[in-house]
Amino acid sequence: MTLIESTPVRTDLCKAAPRAHPRPEGQDRYTISEVAAFTGLTAHTLRWYERIGLMPHVDRSHTGQRRFSNRDLDWLAFVGKLRLTGMPVADMVRYAEMVRAGEDTFDARQELLEQTRRDVLARIAELQDTLAVLDHKIEFYAGAHRAPERV
Repeated sequence: MTLIESTPVRTDLCKAAPRAHPRPEGQDRYTISEVAAFTGLTAHTLRWYERIGLMPHVDRSHTGQRRFSNRDLDWLAFVGKLRLTGMPVADMVRYAEMVRAGEDTFDARQELLEQTRRDVLARIAELQDTLAVLDHKIEFYAGAHRAPERV
C-alpha cells in the first residue's frame, strides 16, 4: 500500500476567480438589458452610474444605444464590491474620477482603498462580537430546553 502525502491547499476566499464573461474580447458588445441581466443591476441604475460619473464612457451604437464591453462588466463588478464595503457613492465617484485622471492619482487611490479596508475590518470586528452574543443566547435557550422542569 502506498501512502501519498498531500499538502493542504490554501484558498483565499477574498480572492475568488472573476466571473467569466459571456462573450470573448472583441465580440463583447452588450446592450443595457444584457448588462442588467448579467449584473443584477437595473437599467435605471446603469444609466444613473453613467450620469453621475461612476461609469466610464460607455460606447454607443450608430443608433445611440449603449454598448457595454467586458471591461465595463469588470468595472461594474468592482463597483459592486465597493458598494458591499459600505463606501459612500460620492467616494466611489471620486475614485472613478481619479482612475480617469491617470497614474498621478495612484497614492490617493491607494489611501482611499486602505481607509475603506480599515472600515471593513472594523465592521467585521463588530459583526464577530455580535455573532458571539447571538451564539451565547442560542446556547442559553438550547440549555433551557434541556433543563428539567422545576416544581
